[in-house]
Amino acid sequence: MAKKSVPRKGSLQFWPRKRAARFLPRVNWDAINSGKNLKGFIGYKVGMFSGYVKDETADSMTKGKKIIIPVTILECPPLKILSVRFYKNGRVNSEVLSENLDKELKRKVKLPKNKSKSVDSVKNEDYDDVKVICYSQVKKTNIKKTPDILEIGLSGSKEDKIKFIKEKLGKDITISDVFEKGQLADLRGLTKGFGFSGPVKRFGIRLRQHKSEKGVRRPGSIAPWHPARTTFKAPMAGQVGLFTRAIYNNKIIGIENAENKKDILKNIKNYGDIKSDYIIIRGSIQGPAKRQVVITSPLRVTRKQLKKNYELVELR
Repeated sequence: MAKKSVPRKGSLQFWPRKRAARFLPRVNWDAINSGKNLKGFIGYKVGMFSGYVKDETADSMTKGKKIIIPVTILECPPLKILSVRFYKNGRVNSEVLSENLDKELKRKVKLPKNKSKSVDSVKNEDYDDVKVICYSQVKKTNIKKTPDILEIGLSGSKEDKIKFIKEKLGKDITISDVFEKGQLADLRGLTKGFGFSGPVKRFGIRLRQHKSEKGVRRPGSIAPWHPARTTFKAPMAGQVGLFTRAIYNNKIIGIENAENKKDILKNIKNYGDIKSDYIIIRGSIQGPAKRQVVITSPLRVTRKQLKKNYELVELR
């Protein structure tokens, strides 16, 4: 019988392989140079569907034909600005708390007692960058009541950022205000967690012969006698899943509202009903249903993904 040969699982690029400290990952907003106004948004994974679409991609072998592709739905309830942070030389110089905050937010989240001054009172020379702390109105969904809070960067000049903040303070920011149909987006979130697992599941090593010493589901040797130490490359048991991962250049096929409800958007397995705005993205996304995901403007656009053009016919 031929020897089974399988590529190594568990990339050594990610270290240490342990549970993420927080569900919403931090993002280097300074590296992202694109976007309408907000550079990101908070969404919640609903699940995967089969998208019946018409392929309008130039030079595609299926151009003009109707095909089925895998899609993922993300529910995106509106965001609101919690506070505005003013940065000077890469450090927070001052922070202004929004005045019109929801009463439920004050019960769920600890807020500072001493309110800062208004946005207009901060002098232009006291800051060189502005970012906003936003919270999701997740109470409008079936998931939970406690909002998720995230710092999100803004695009444009200082004047454009301040103008956008003044327009949206105390108002809802919808997903259609930030992203458009046909745009590319990056998705950052946590993978599905599997807990403590052995090296066969964690790294995909082969099972040993059934009469082997000290176990079948373990490596034959973890290190030589000399040098007398075990390197981080040795496949050992440990945490699997709940890791922060990013998926780049996902095509947004559609942005819709749940008011035009269809039967397929009700009683979704492990999720329930979609009640607010949602986006349809081509392909799969990390994490289980109801997992919060950070949707950001693309870090680096690839032409191959950008030229893809699908017209959604229906979800199945």
